[in-house]
Amino acid sequence: MSATMNNVEEIRNRVILGEFGVKNVHTTDFPGNYPGYDDTWDMSTFQKNFRIDMVHVDESSMEFDMVGIDAAIANAFRRILLAEVPTMAIEKVFIYNNTSIVQDEVLAHRLGLIPIKADPRLFEYRNTGEEMAEEEGSEIDTIQMQLKVKCSRNPRASKESSDPQELYLNHMVYSKDIKWVPIGNQADVFADANIGPVHSDILLAQLRPGQELDIVMHCVKGIGKDHAKFSPVATASYRLLPEITILEPVEGEKAERLKRCFSRGVIDLEDVNGKKN
Repeated sequence: MSATMNNVEEIRNRVILGEFGVKNVHTTDFPGNYPGYDDTWDMSTFQKNFRIDMVHVDESSMEFDMVGIDAAIANAFRRILLAEVPTMAIEKVFIYNNTSIVQDEVLAHRLGLIPIKADPRLFEYRNTGEEMAEEEGSEIDTIQMQLKVKCSRNPRASKESSDPQELYLNHMVYSKDIKWVPIGNQADVFADANIGPVHSDILLAQLRPGQELDIVMHCVKGIGKDHAKFSPVATASYRLLPEITILEPVEGEKAERLKRCFSRGVIDLEDVNGKKN
């Protein structure tokens, strides 16, 4: 009974990589699907078995292990990150002047995809009704930004030079040129928030002397399900934590070949009676 119980528990808790495919990837919608194994829902048992181990965290990425849940639930978390977590993004672009070679529609699309550094929990959703669509945003639901750049010749440039970096001033328009324009009391409320583009080196357009951009943008709160620009992650993925079980001793040349099948550090060999194991 003990051996059978252990086998059922392995089937329930492991995804097994076989010779011809992956086994046990399914989950259950009701208890009793596995004979002799109690998988009824119990909050205290779930809390006891489930844990999250942080692997790596920095300003742009996070990696963590979720232990004690099905792969289907891990995938649900991934989809929630992609489509349900709100962020702030540029929704409306008012182009007052654009004499660059970039068309208005293309430029507006580029601006909309720029990640905006702002806490969406501090803002309300904009009313999307037809009556409210034409109304100006307020300090509680809108962030206003401005892009105003004009290219000119560099009077100090050498006459023999052909380098645009030396010949022109403000000829490369980056996301760092987008400036936050506080609405209402936002300057006081978000004084320490440092609102603006997440990355300062996103190239938006290239200008030549006489060309300029004069644009006002409105950022609103939204979710990735409505538009990809609101998705808070560039990508979200999950993978199963491997657990290697060797069913029989592997020695000599076979051991060396097995080691080469995996990444460095996964398999380690030992000397036993003069043989590699």
